[in-house]
Amino acid sequence: MVIFNTDLDNTIIYSYKYDIGSNKRCAEIYNGREISFITDKTYKLLKKVSEKILVVPTTTRSIEQYKRIDLGIKKFQYALVCNGGVLLNNGQEDSEWYEKSLSLVACSQLEINKAYKILESDKNRIFELRYIKRLFLFTKSSEPNITLQFLRQNLDLSLVDVLNNGIKVYVMPKNLDKGTGIKRLRQKLGGDVIIAAGDSAFDIPMLKYADYAVMPSTLGYIKIETRKEKLNKNVTVIDKKFLFSEKLLERVLEIV
Repeated sequence: MVIFNTDLDNTIIYSYKYDIGSNKRCAEIYNGREISFITDKTYKLLKKVSEKILVVPTTTRSIEQYKRIDLGIKKFQYALVCNGGVLLNNGQEDSEWYEKSLSLVACSQLEINKAYKILESDKNRIFELRYIKRLFLFTKSSEPNITLQFLRQNLDLSLVDVLNNGIKVYVMPKNLDKGTGIKRLRQKLGGDVIIAAGDSAFDIPMLKYADYAVMPSTLGYIKIETRKEKLNKNVTVIDKKFLFSEKLLERVLEIV
């Protein structure tokens, strides 16, 4: 079995703020507004891919945020949300998976608590402080670089990662990443080949683990070592002059 683990935002779908041309369709509605889109070409390519292999959306989005997305094709049987901490099976949360995730992040609990107190008093914080499913912290900062620097100076970075995506700030337990998530899913489903695609620092762990990785040139060069099984490692870097979603799916169809 071939499993395609793909990030969503800026990988398959794009915010209304991003110009992807006029040939597009709405992929997400929030508070009555169309906020995310997928190009017609991406839609057609993704439909072809999903007919050939198992597509598993793999995202940092929460369950609620993920369920807002409608790509116009059949619902995916599996989805990894909350950065791999939650597995959805036909839209339902796998309780055994979640309990295992909680046990994996338990060693980082004290650092998460410390980060919570730091962010509570951060004068640059411009959004509520959310503790997503007791797995990781999320908020927004008007000065994300300053917020991140202070967190990194005061936390044990052997136990947690401090990341940002624009003004969004995250504190993640070390054992909660997409690489761990897709490895666990492979063990559960028995995937022979894993293809992964993503555009941000959150995706690097799964890009490193996968047998085939697809990423945009804007992510920079990632050293991806061959797995112990000595399977062929192929990394495809998509030039920024192309729309990432379309080129990555063309590459997936070439692989399968």
